Amino acid sequence: MKKLILSIIAIAVSVCMASAQDMATATETAKTANEALTSNDYTTALKGFKEALTLAEACGEEGAEIVSTCKDIIPRIMLAIAKDAINENKLDEALKGIAEAVKVAEEYKVDDVLDEAADLVPQIKMKKANDLYKAQDFAGAVEAFKDILADDPTNGKVALTLGACYAKLGDNDSAEAAFTQALENGQVVAAKKQLANINLKKASAALKAKKYAEAVESALKSNEYVEDAKCLQIAGQASQLAGKEVDAIKYFESYLEAAPESKNAGQIAFTLGALYQKAKNNAKAKEFYTKALTDPKFGAEAKKQIDALK
Repeated sequence: MKKLILSIIAIAVSVCMASAQDMATATETAKTANEALTSNDYTTALKGFKEALTLAEACGEEGAEIVSTCKDIIPRIMLAIAKDAINENKLDEALKGIAEAVKVAEEYKVDDVLDEAADLVPQIKMKKANDLYKAQDFAGAVEAFKDILADDPTNGKVALTLGACYAKLGDNDSAEAAFTQALENGQVVAAKKQLANINLKKASAALKAKKYAEAVESALKSNEYVEDAKCLQIAGQASQLAGKEVDAIKYFESYLEAAPESKNAGQIAFTLGALYQKAKNNAKAKEFYTKALTDPKFGAEAKKQIDALK
């Protein structure tokens, strides 16, 4: 029994000595890490404070103060390293570093690191997206702007630029969706202009491809966003070619009302005269043939038709 008691005492003394030694090592390690931090050697400082944390945790209550200090400083150092990456324009690396710092800050409950990270991330993502756009890497910019919109779908300016990227890539459907999102989130004038342009291009392409119904639909949609006589002309041409002459008359008349001084006003007036003549409305036919009399190309034929109608 006496030997057993002596053995237990020896073990206790040994544990105390080991604990004291670990505490001394933890303290010295934290001190060295702090010197590295003072010199802005963040990598060495981070490694040192992590080692000090492990050593101090093993010391139980005696190491509590060092543990608290290490837990407070480690996520701050991680954030500082990420900031250096920002300054070096290593934006993906910075985002990854901030994400890691946030994870540790959440675990250690360092709230001001979380607040600062929340402010930094949108700025970094925006810089990355804008840099890609300026470099004309539109495919990369699309993904970067989509990432921003995933965090904040109400950012109309970003949606507008995303639409521009899609348009540069020739993806008009995706561009239209992005511009619509921009329109719904405050970018009314700019978005309407872009939506009008996209639908006008669609209308012209559909007319050329003899997809007359699509041409009319896109032309009228474009005109809803921004009124443009050219939209009405395309709608009139598509309707005429589709055999929908009543619609053609309506759109051509609207075109002349919107652009009475256009270079092709005489041609459109002559076309209207012919359409009304075909519809047996001689009075209207004469009215529009008369408007075409001064046209150098269609004037002579317009006079012939007027005389024939008499």
